[in-house]
Amino acid sequence: MKKILVIFGTRPEAIKLAPVISALKKSQGLFKTVVCVTGQHRQMLDQVLRLFHIKPQYDLDIMSKDQTLIDVTTRTLLGLKEVLTKQKPHLMLVQGDTTAAFAASLAAFYYKIPLGHIEAGLRTYNKYQPFPEEKNRHMIGVLADYHFAPTPWARQNLLQEGVSRDRVWVTGNTGIDALLDINNQLRTSSKQRHWSSFFKDQWGLDLSKGRKLVLVTGHRRENFGEGFEHICYALKSLAQNNKDVDIVYPVHLNPNVRKPVFDILGQLKNNNLHLIDPLEYEPFVFLMNASYVILTDSGGIQEEAPSLGKPVLVMRQTTERPEGVDKGLVKLVGTNKNKIVTELERLLKDRRAYQQMSKKANPYGDGKASEKIIKILKKVLK
Repeated sequence: MKKILVIFGTRPEAIKLAPVISALKKSQGLFKTVVCVTGQHRQMLDQVLRLFHIKPQYDLDIMSKDQTLIDVTTRTLLGLKEVLTKQKPHLMLVQGDTTAAFAASLAAFYYKIPLGHIEAGLRTYNKYQPFPEEKNRHMIGVLADYHFAPTPWARQNLLQEGVSRDRVWVTGNTGIDALLDINNQLRTSSKQRHWSSFFKDQWGLDLSKGRKLVLVTGHRRENFGEGFEHICYALKSLAQNNKDVDIVYPVHLNPNVRKPVFDILGQLKNNNLHLIDPLEYEPFVFLMNASYVILTDSGGIQEEAPSLGKPVLVMRQTTERPEGVDKGLVKLVGTNKNKIVTELERLLKDRRAYQQMSKKANPYGDGKASEKIIKILKKVLK
C-alpha cells in the first residue's frame, strides 16, 4: 500500500480535508492514511475532528499564547522532523494556504517527499492581500508535485506560472463535499428542532419569528486594527437602523478581533445584535441556511454560501475566488463603513437586487471533489 501523510492545523483545513481522509480510507486497501495535525487552532480544530470522526496519529500541539507566524512555521518544521523520519510517506497532502500547510510543504521538500496540494492555484497576485495566505499558497505551489485546482481559473493561474499541464487537475473544492454532507444531515426534523432550540436557549435568538437574519464572520489579519473598527461601526449602524433584522456575529477567539468587537458593540442596547461564541461547523451550517445575507471576510464562506443560495458581501479589497463575483453571487465591499451599510441595506430592501444574488449555483464544485482526487492518486501513485 502507498502511505499518504495528511497534514493540517486549522478548522477550515480540517473541514476541507475530512472528505478526502474519508475517501482515502475507503480506497479498497490501496492507501494507508496517516493523519498529523499541527494544532495551532486547538479548540476550533478539535471540534471538527470530533464532528468528522478523525483520530490523528500525530498531534504536534504547537499552539502557544500570542503565537506569531514565525512560531507556527518553526514549530511545525521541528515537529515534523520526527514524523517524517519515522513514517517515510510516499506522498504528503496539504490543503489551502495556511502557514502550517506552507511549513509542512517545506518539510516535504527537505525530505524529498512528493507533495499534493489540494485547493491549488488560488491567487490575488497582491502580496499582502490576503496576508499571509497569498504567499503561502504561491510557495506551496512552487514546491508541489501534484496540483488539485478547484476551478478552471485556478488551473490557468498555475499553467501561467509554468506548472506542467500533466500535473494539474480541476477537481472542484473539497469544502463543498463537506458542506453538502453536513447540510444533508441537517435536513432531519430532529436536527432542525435541536439547533433551533440551541440558538434560542443559548443566545435568545428565535429563528421561528421569520425575521431576516444577517450572519457575520470576520477574522482576517489584514483587517486587524482600523479595518475591524470600521466593520464594527458599520454593524452598529445596521443594528440601530434596521430593528426588524437580526444580526448574528460568532466572534473569533483572536484578541485582535474580540477587542474592537466588544469595545464598540458590547454595550449596544439593541436586542437585534447577537455577539455569540464561535460555533462548531454543524450549527454554523445551520445558521448559514437560516440567514438572509452573509457578511464575511472569509474565503471558505465565499465557496459555501452559493450552494445554499445566500448572497455574500465580502469585507476584503481582493478575492482569490473571483468566480462567485463573476457570476454575481458575491460582491466585494471592503471595510468601508458606508459601503458595507449601503450594500447590505440594498439587499435587505431591494427584492430584485436580492434575487439576482441568491441563485443556487456553485462554480466551486459538485460535492465529488474528493472522489476525483482519489482517482487521480490511484493513477499517479502506481
